[in-house]
Parts: sequence; structure tokens; C-alpha cells
Amino acid sequence: MIHPSAIIHPSAQLAADVEVGAYSIIGEQVSIGRGSRIASHVVIDGPTWIGEDNHIFQFASVGAIPQDKKYKGEPTELIIGDRNVIREGCTLNRGTAQDKGKTVIGNDNWIMAYVHIAHDCIVGNHTVFANSATLAGHVEIRDYAILGGFTLVHQFCTVGEYAFTGMGSAIGKDVPPYTMANGAPAIPRGINAEGLKRNGFSTEAIQRIKDSYRLLYRQQITVKEALVQLEADYGEFADIQRLIQFVQASQRGLVR
Repeated sequence: MIHPSAIIHPSAQLAADVEVGAYSIIGEQVSIGRGSRIASHVVIDGPTWIGEDNHIFQFASVGAIPQDKKYKGEPTELIIGDRNVIREGCTLNRGTAQDKGKTVIGNDNWIMAYVHIAHDCIVGNHTVFANSATLAGHVEIRDYAILGGFTLVHQFCTVGEYAFTGMGSAIGKDVPPYTMANGAPAIPRGINAEGLKRNGFSTEAIQRIKDSYRLLYRQQITVKEALVQLEADYGEFADIQRLIQFVQASQRGLVR
């Protein structure tokens, strides 16, 4: 299961059935759960904790120190959940002491080639990162979000649940749940109706989300006024509460 040319630190903890390909290097303070496959020429540094059934392809760099001049060797970490696919050439960095001290990637994410996930990012579950999508530090990508190829996300931005960014987008503000955004700088383009259908949202829920988007973006009212109206019209629905809470918590402001 482990190629003879692989170099694995004696302190690394690998489940018995983990596969490690030729010329890969597994460093100290690395833990890899059962069923995971590490291809050839992968470098995994620590502290890094990798769950079960992950597949990391060749030439990925996982758990390297953050690209942050303030980093002074603090024992920060990278945490990766289960059933993630991390394709060729991806770079996933550990956190910094100035923020959470960790970078976290959840479960069931599809991370395509040459994606960069910087320090202190939080990635949820069931996300898709198309080729060369790039996260600056301190970014949050929530469940079921999709980032188109070459999407760039500015530090401290959040991309909400079921949101979608078009290829080549430059995200400098928060993208609300269910919203499609693209452009450089990115602007909102409607709701991710197809993505919602694929994930089991009812026709009624999609219409409700569409109406909420219009209130937020198409009516000549302030965001505060839109939130009051959303609460009055749809406050009992969990999907709209998610949108309301996202907007209320936004620190960067919304794409507009």
C-alpha cells in the first residue's frame, strides 16, 4: 500500500489501509484516516489531520506553512474531513496564530486542479472548486457553494450556501446564499436556480428565494428595509432565515 520510494516520518500516523504513491513525503505530525489514497509526488506537512476516504492526487502540497509574513513558526494546523477529492497541484496551507490557528476543510468536497486554499480558511461540505480557484486568507466557503474556474476570493470574504461564481470572477464582497455572481469585480446575476433544483429544493422554495433576491437586489430600498420585509414575508422559512442571518452578519458588505 506504500511505495518503497515514499518517505514517511516515523511519527506520522497512517491507518493500516492508507495508500501512498511513489516519491510522496509525509511529514511529522500528520494523521491520515483509513481508506485514504495519496498519489505520487505529494507532500504533506504537519500538523495536518486528514480524515477517511480522501483521495489526494499527484503534486499536491498539503499542510505547508502559511504564505503570511507574520508567521513565525507557530504550531498551527490543517484539518481535512472525509471523502474529499483533491486534484493535481493543489496547495492547502495551515492557519496562523493571528486568526483561528487552523485551516478547515469539511466533507465531500470536490477540489479540482491547481486550487489554492490559504491560511485560516473555512470550507464547508459538498463544495466544488473548479480549476485554479483561489482563496486568500480568512475566507469562508459554505456548504454546496460552487466556485467557477479561476475565481479569486479576497481575504475575509464569505461565499454563502448554494452560491455560484462564474469563471474568472473576482470576489471582493460577500456572496449571499443561493446567489450567482460573476465578473471582475463580481456582481450578482440572479439566483442559482439550477443548483437549487439539483439539491432538492421545491418549486415553492425556489420561487420564495427568487422573490427574496428581488427584494434584496432589485427593489429601490435599502438592505435594512429589505431585511425587514423578508422577515415579515418569509420569516418562518428556514431557507430565508439563512439568507437574513447571512446578510445581518456580513462584515465585508454584499456583492452589488
